[in-house]
Formats: sequence, C-alpha cells, structure tokens
Amino acid sequence: MARTALLLLLALSLLLELTLAVGGFVMPDVLLAKFGVGNTPDTQFMAFVLAWLLVFVSLMIGLALVWAWRRHPGYPALCYALGFWWIGIGLGLYLGYGRFDNLLLDTVKGLLLVGATRASRQATLAATAGR
Repeated sequence: MARTALLLLLALSLLLELTLAVGGFVMPDVLLAKFGVGNTPDTQFMAFVLAWLLVFVSLMIGLALVWAWRRHPGYPALCYALGFWWIGIGLGLYLGYGRFDNLLLDTVKGLLLVGATRASRQATLAATAGR
C-alpha cells in the first residue's frame, strides 16, 4: 500500500512538473502569469530557464519513479531529496514572497513524498526481516 502511494505520488508529480515545463516552452506568458510575473524580454528569458529547470526536476522524478518501481536501493535517497527540496521551495516562496499557494502545493507535496518514502521503506524492511 505504501509503495503504491509513493508510485502514485511520483507519477502525479511527474505529470505536474512536465506540464509546467512544456508550458514554459510553449506558452511562457501563461507560466509567468502563474507565478505572478509580468511579461518582458527579461522575464521571457527567466521563463525559458525555469522551463529547463522543470525538465531537470521531471527527469529526477522519472528516475525516482523507475527506481521505486524496480525497488532500486537508491530510491529512498532520491525520493527524500525531492521531498525535502519541495518542502524548502514551498517554505522559501512563502516566507520570502508570501506565496501561500506554493506553500500548500510544494510543501504538502514534499511532506507527502517524505512520508510515503518512509512508509514504503519501512514496509520493505519489515517484509525483508519477516523472511
């Protein structure tokens, strides 16, 4: 059950991040508006850079998803890194810029990922110890 929740959370996160990344390349105005930023040549450049960052994050989520699916021994570390990264992003955007929506979306997503990773890891260890 815990592993299924982790895989589902990773798949949903991948879908969300890829959607934002594609939006950053195809419709940068929409991505900028989502973050409450005006449209200028400088912000268009930042939208392009942000889209590439989102592609990188999507690749890391995809790797975590494959590793968790295959029960690779490195999946907990990668999932924890992603979870704590999202917690930090959400807190940073809220504390620095008052972005409550990012606090809810990113921090909750990070907390869920950390919790699901911990539960999945404990279930794996319990099953291994019971053999």
